[in-house]
Amino acid sequence: MGKQSSTFPPCNRSLLISGIPNTFCTATDSHNWPVELCKGYCLFVYINNGRRQAVKMSEQLKYIVEQLNKEPFKRNYNLISFDSLEALHLLQVLNDVLAEVNPQQKLDIREEGADQTALRMLNELKILKYKPTEDPSTFRQGLVSANKPVIYPILVWLFQKTPELKKRAYLGRYLVKVDIPPDILQDEQVGDTFAQYEELVETFKILHKESENLKTSGFSASDIRKDIDHMMEEKQQVSKRIERLKKRVETVPKHEQMLEVARNYRNEQEQQQTRMQQKQDQRNQLHHAEQKLQRITKQVQDLKQSTVGATAEGLVKKLEEENEVNKYLCEEKIPKEIEAMTAACRNLENVMSVPAMGQSELDEIHDKINNLNSEVNDLIEKRMMRNDPIDDKLSLFRQQAVIIAGKKETAAEALKEAKDELQQCQQELQEKREAAKNVGSEQILKGDDFKAFVNKLRGKSSTYKKKRQELAELRSEYGVLTRTEEILRQRDEAIQEQLSMLEAKKGVSGYHDTQEELEKVSAIKSELDDMKGKTLDDMSGMVMKLNASIANKKTSLAPIIKELRPLREKAKEMQTDYDDKKMTYDTMSAGLESNRSKLEQEVRVLQEECSQEESRFHYLNSMLKMIEVQQQRVADEMKAYTSSDPAERKKSYREMYGRKIQEQENLGKSLREKQKAVKASHGPSMKQMKMWQDFESLMECKKRCFLSADQHEESGQIFRSEVDGEDRLVL
Repeated sequence: MGKQSSTFPPCNRSLLISGIPNTFCTATDSHNWPVELCKGYCLFVYINNGRRQAVKMSEQLKYIVEQLNKEPFKRNYNLISFDSLEALHLLQVLNDVLAEVNPQQKLDIREEGADQTALRMLNELKILKYKPTEDPSTFRQGLVSANKPVIYPILVWLFQKTPELKKRAYLGRYLVKVDIPPDILQDEQVGDTFAQYEELVETFKILHKESENLKTSGFSASDIRKDIDHMMEEKQQVSKRIERLKKRVETVPKHEQMLEVARNYRNEQEQQQTRMQQKQDQRNQLHHAEQKLQRITKQVQDLKQSTVGATAEGLVKKLEEENEVNKYLCEEKIPKEIEAMTAACRNLENVMSVPAMGQSELDEIHDKINNLNSEVNDLIEKRMMRNDPIDDKLSLFRQQAVIIAGKKETAAEALKEAKDELQQCQQELQEKREAAKNVGSEQILKGDDFKAFVNKLRGKSSTYKKKRQELAELRSEYGVLTRTEEILRQRDEAIQEQLSMLEAKKGVSGYHDTQEELEKVSAIKSELDDMKGKTLDDMSGMVMKLNASIANKKTSLAPIIKELRPLREKAKEMQTDYDDKKMTYDTMSAGLESNRSKLEQEVRVLQEECSQEESRFHYLNSMLKMIEVQQQRVADEMKAYTSSDPAERKKSYREMYGRKIQEQENLGKSLREKQKAVKASHGPSMKQMKMWQDFESLMECKKRCFLSADQHEESGQIFRSEVDGEDRLVL
C-alpha cells in the first residue's frame, strides 16, 4: 500500500491561501504538490487575475466616461473625477442612465431609502433581462453599496444596448403582469377584472407584433397615402369611363336585353370558375385521402410485421418492463427531482429574504462551515475505527447497490433524453408537414415522381459543380494574369530606374523623360491631325492587334496553366484523402474518448475500494497490536504466577486481586458486626430519645410559666410551691 509523505501533503482539497481573501488552490487531486508551491502558484494566479480585472475595469471606465460626456448626459467627466465619485453619486449616475432607458425611473435617490432604491433597480434590471456574473447576494450587496466592479458592467451593458433596452422597457411596462395573491383572486369581481386584464395584455401583444411587421415591411404612411390617392384617381377615371360607355350603349337598340345576356354570361363564367376550383379541391382531397390510405396501410403492414413471431407472453413482458420503468420514474426519479427543485427554490427564497450580509458575517458562516466539516470528518473517522466485521461485509453490498442505483439513474436520464429527442423530432416532422401543405399545390412527391425529382436534382447538381469548376479555373487564370501584370510592371519600374541612373552617369539626366514628353506631344498632335482621317478599318486593325496580343499572352501562359491543372487535381485528391482520414480520426478519437471515460470510472471505483481496504487494513493492524499487547500481558501473568520467587509472585495480578478481595471481605465482615451492634442498641436508644423529648417539653412548660409570673404575683407563690412539689416528685 502506498504511503503519503508527511513532509509534502497532497493538494487534494481547497486550500485557503493565507493573506488572500476568498482565493483557493486550483491544483487538482492528481498533483502531489507541496503546500508552499501550491500557495505560490495560487498567489501567481491571483496576481494575474487582479491585473486582468484592473485592465478590464480601466477599459470599462474609459467607455463609460466617453458615453456620459455625449448627448443626452453631457456630464463633462474625466477618468479621475468619475472614479472618485462617492457611492451616492455613482448610484445617481446609474439611476440617470436607467431613466434614459425608462423615463419612469427618473427621480432623486436621496428622496427614497437605500433598500427601496436597490429593490427598484433590481426589478428594473430584471425586466431588462440583465444577467450578472456574480451570485445574487453578492450582486445585491454590491448594488446597495455602489461597488464599482458591480456598477461599471451594468453601465457598459446599458450603453451598448440602449435602443433595444428602450423597447424592452416599453414592453415591460405593459407585459409584466401585476402580482396578485391567490386568495384575493378567488373574489369573483377581482377574477373577472384580472381575466380582462390578461385579455388586454394578449391584445397588446398582437397589435404590437402587427405594428412591428408594418414598420419592417418597408411601407410608410406617406407611401400609403400616395397609393390611396392614386387609387382614388383611378376610381374616378373608371367611373367616368363607365358613364361614357353607358351613354354610348343607350343609343344601341335592345341594349337592356344585351346587358342582361352579358350579365348572365359573366355569372356563368364565375360559376364555372367556382366549379373548377371545387373540382381541384376535391382532387386534392382525393389525393390526400389516397396518401392517408397508403400511410395507414403501411402502418398496418408494419404492425403486422412487428407482431410476427410475437407471443402474448412477450407482449406482457414488454408491457411489464415499460410499467416498471414508468413506475421507477413516477415513484423514485421524478419525486427526487421535484424535491431537489423544491429545496433549491426554498434555498433561493431564503437567500432572497435574508438581508445583505457584510464581510464579518460571511467570515462567521465560513468558520461555522469549516467547524462542521471538521466534526463530520471526526465522526467518519470514529465510525471507521469502531466498524465491525458485519458492516465490513455489508459495505461491499452497499457499494454494489450504489453502483446499480447510479446505472439505473443514468439509464433513466438516457431514456428521458431519448423521449425528449423523439418528441422534438415528431414536432419538427409535424411542422414540416404543415409547411409542405401550405406550399404550392400541397402535393407531396411519392414513388416515381420523387425518383424523377431526385434524378433532376442530381443533374442540376452535376451542372452546378461543372460551372463552379469552370468559375474556379477562370478565377485562378485571372490571378495568374494579374500576377504576371504585376511582375511586368515591376520589371518596367526597374528598367526605368536603371535608365535614369545611366542618364545621370552620362550627364544627361532627364533626357528620357524629356524624350517621352516630346513623343507624347507629337503623338497627341498626330492624333489630333489624324482624328478626322481615322476610319473603321483603323479601329478594326487596332482590335485585331489587341486580340493578337491577348492570344500571344494566352499562348505564353498556356504551358503554365497546363502544369497548374494537374497540380490542382492532385490538391483536390489530397483534400478528399485528408477529409476521409480526418473523419476516421474523429471517429477513433470519439471511441477512445468514450473508452477513456469508462476506464476512468472504473479506476475511480477501484481507488475507492482501495481506500476502503486500506482503512480496513490499518484498523486490523491496530486491533492486531492490541491483541498482541493483551497476549503479552497474559504471558507475563503466567510467568509471574508460576515463578518460585515470592516477591515475583506478589507482582502477579492474581495475587494482587486476591489480596484486594481478602481486604474487601474483611471490611465487609467488620461492617456486618457494626450493623449487628447497631440493631442490638436500637431499642434502648429509642427509649432514651423519647425521655429526652419529654424532658424538653417539660422545660418548655417551665419557661412559659416563669415568663407569666410577673403578671400574676399573688397566685405565683402558690403556683411555685406546686411546681416545686412537682419538681421534687420528678427528682
